[in-house]
Amino acid sequence: MIFLLLLGVPTALGHLYLWRRLVVDTTLPRTLGRRIGTVAIIGAFVMLMSALVVTRRVPPEYGKFFAWPGFVWLALLFYLAIALGIAEIPRRILLKRAALTPVAAGAGPAEPVEIVPDPSRRLFIARSVAIGSGVAAGGVVGYGMTQALGDPQLLNVPVTLNKLQSSLSGFRIAVVSDIHLGPLLGRSHTERIVRMINEQQADMVAIVGDLVDGTVAELGEAAAPLRDLVSRHGSFFVTGNHEYFSGHEQWIAELDKLGVNPLRNEGLTVAGGIEVVGVNDVTGKSYDDGPDFGRALAGRNRNNPVVLLSHQPVQVADASSHGVDLQLSGHTHGGQMVPFNFLVPLQQPSTAGLSKVDDTWLYTSRGAGFWGPPVRVGAPPDITMIELRSAG
Repeated sequence: MIFLLLLGVPTALGHLYLWRRLVVDTTLPRTLGRRIGTVAIIGAFVMLMSALVVTRRVPPEYGKFFAWPGFVWLALLFYLAIALGIAEIPRRILLKRAALTPVAAGAGPAEPVEIVPDPSRRLFIARSVAIGSGVAAGGVVGYGMTQALGDPQLLNVPVTLNKLQSSLSGFRIAVVSDIHLGPLLGRSHTERIVRMINEQQADMVAIVGDLVDGTVAELGEAAAPLRDLVSRHGSFFVTGNHEYFSGHEQWIAELDKLGVNPLRNEGLTVAGGIEVVGVNDVTGKSYDDGPDFGRALAGRNRNNPVVLLSHQPVQVADASSHGVDLQLSGHTHGGQMVPFNFLVPLQQPSTAGLSKVDDTWLYTSRGAGFWGPPVRVGAPPDITMIELRSAG
């Protein structure tokens, strides 16, 4: 209910704004065009809310019929509102200058001049703004869909760790996050990710949360290709916030069956000289399954570098205080759709890429999937090969 209120109220206001600019301003009162436009806006709002509600209550094979139109429209609504908002100032200037025509109110030279609106000019300006905004929003969303649904970018990022043995220099970790299997992304998405990772012949694979948006019963088959992941030292997984919304205990057991090793506030030594540690997502606190750095790092060899798998970048503060050398995270989607990338720093210390907090390196993946709209603008999906290098 809280989720629906947080998203439902703004989208309702957004539809009201679109109705004013795309229907009321572009049509004459009591005309068929205005009635059709009004019904269309109401229908679009119902379609969007159906995507938010129904997809949470039906299996993905049925939910996709609500998710595709609803979430694509959500992206269009967002960018239409931005385009129309940007056009507000020139629209008002044009209306003031061109949409009003002086008309003499009387015959005498001293009679005042009355200013009356010219409906045809007002309609022309409103329709021009509506068409221009629609073309702009449609173009942005179309481009964003090709980015979101295409192959993730393959990034190579070198990271120097002071404690890394020279013999382990060049150790490569395939990092992938936020795959978001659900009504819009299924088995073929997983197969593509597995294929791209296997082609890199990584030493280790790290899946840092938000694998699914649904239960094992609904999405177990979609996740099954993960059993085909190949690396020299294994594949590892930590929970993201969406796992807790999807039955995290069942998913932990399922991934274990698939050969993807869950790290639940625990760690192990890899390749004889790298401490790989995983902590639960902060959302787990509400499920009695929160992060525990003390437990995760207990017994680790402090002479070896510690590589931490943690879904949210915000946990880097704790990581740094516990002497972690490198934290691998996701969660942010890189903002997914501009301008959300400017809002991420309000909650997280990193939006995407490599950064440093005190003595701890932090790498934040943009993720390989998407949440909500199948659209990515300014934040293409990625799979990252982290190459560890020794300082010597």
